[in-house]
Amino acid sequence: MLRRLYDWTMAKAAHPHAEWWLALFCFVEASFFPIPPHPLLGLMCLAEPRRAVRFAAIATLASVAGGFLGYAIGWGLYDVVGEQLLALLGLTESFPVAACYLRETGFWIFVAKGATPIPFKLLTITAGFIGMNLLTFALASLVSRSISFMIVGVLFRLFGTPIKRFIDKYLGLVTIAFVAAIIAGFLAITLLSGEGQETTEKCAHATEVHPGN
Repeated sequence: MLRRLYDWTMAKAAHPHAEWWLALFCFVEASFFPIPPHPLLGLMCLAEPRRAVRFAAIATLASVAGGFLGYAIGWGLYDVVGEQLLALLGLTESFPVAACYLRETGFWIFVAKGATPIPFKLLTITAGFIGMNLLTFALASLVSRSISFMIVGVLFRLFGTPIKRFIDKYLGLVTIAFVAAIIAGFLAITLLSGEGQETTEKCAHATEVHPGN
């Protein structure tokens, strides 16, 4: 079933309204859709490298908007929808860990995790559940999603089709390096103070989570 859903998603790259499909997939992926939009974005950028940055911007803004739906699910509908949704996506065990890290480090951990392959929906639902400050949530979502999507758009725009092979092989490493550069100062401060190690020990084996701060 998941494979058929993936193939159906990829078919939308050649659709006349591909930009709208990209926006839709980025919106729903931020809250409940299981297929990440990056392959669709990559295909669209491959077909039209000159519009790659535009595609990446659409993906970024739609994903941030969809993140608020995920936040709403965690904030007001967790018992009705959120818990079952996380179970369906296989994220139940990750939920307490994510909640602990978001409570302890907030903005920076959201940026770091939101720009990596960790499901963005896990972060948005968790942020709503713990009552993360909305302004902080919005800013962290924008930064993390910009990193995640704009790297693809900018690389395609600058180098065109030949960059595809590099992206397929090294995008994960490039993204991780970029995120590491952004939060290097934060990590240095927390590690030197001992807080980083303390947080890791506290959150790595978290098994319970409670709503609100």
